[in-house]
Amino acid sequence: MRSNPRSPLEDAVSKVPAITFGFWIIKIAATTLGETSGDWVTMSLKLGYLVGSLIFLAGFLVLVSAQIRASRFYPVLYWATIVATTTLGTTLADFCDRSLGVGYPGGVSIVATLLVASLAVWYRVEGTVSVGSVVSARAEWFYWITIMFSQTLGTALGDWVAGEDRGGLGLGYEVGAAIFSGGLLITALLRLWPRISRTALFWVAFVLTRPLGATLGDLLDKPVAQGGLHFSRFYASGVLVAFIAGCILLLPQRAASRVNSAM
Repeated sequence: MRSNPRSPLEDAVSKVPAITFGFWIIKIAATTLGETSGDWVTMSLKLGYLVGSLIFLAGFLVLVSAQIRASRFYPVLYWATIVATTTLGTTLADFCDRSLGVGYPGGVSIVATLLVASLAVWYRVEGTVSVGSVVSARAEWFYWITIMFSQTLGTALGDWVAGEDRGGLGLGYEVGAAIFSGGLLITALLRLWPRISRTALFWVAFVLTRPLGATLGDLLDKPVAQGGLHFSRFYASGVLVAFIAGCILLLPQRAASRVNSAM
């Protein structure tokens, strides 16, 4: 009996990692690095949010292009691209909140709209926003643009919850980290409910890890008077780079399975 022919999508190679516990550990560390390194460029080096955003946008485009041209999943390249989205997300969120003068609630609204629009267009074009479907250049561009907007939204959420000025809730970095950790725990528990889309839960968790990383980053580098520990942004970023590199070497990394699932 002849077997059914395989579709091009089934034969395509996924270049994004499987979603494991190790994935989330590295993701949180990468988002924290995005906060400390983004603040180092824009604040410590005093280049400003617009210049910082342009610098990180260039890095983002270079790394995404390299990721798309790659023939298979390369953990170092993938996580370097994730870090590029976190640093770009940090400076873009700060630019919206502060340079545009819309405040934290306005920044959250703008970026949330962009994220929803990115997911909606991706779904309309591809029929799914599942990580398992990211096996073509077009899907990869949708994936990375959505990742970038989700990182930007996470930064804006973290600043809105923790910050006291610009319409912030003023809850502080420790309380903010606890809130977003609780949100991640609830999201993980919802996976036990089979009727809830795993794809939807993934994107919720992906957004929530960003403000968790942002509040942890702010806790490390903000002045003591603002509730931080006032560590050097440069050295904190170096420690985080070493931690991420160690995780990539020690934690299992494999490409995601090719799944034709829709949200």
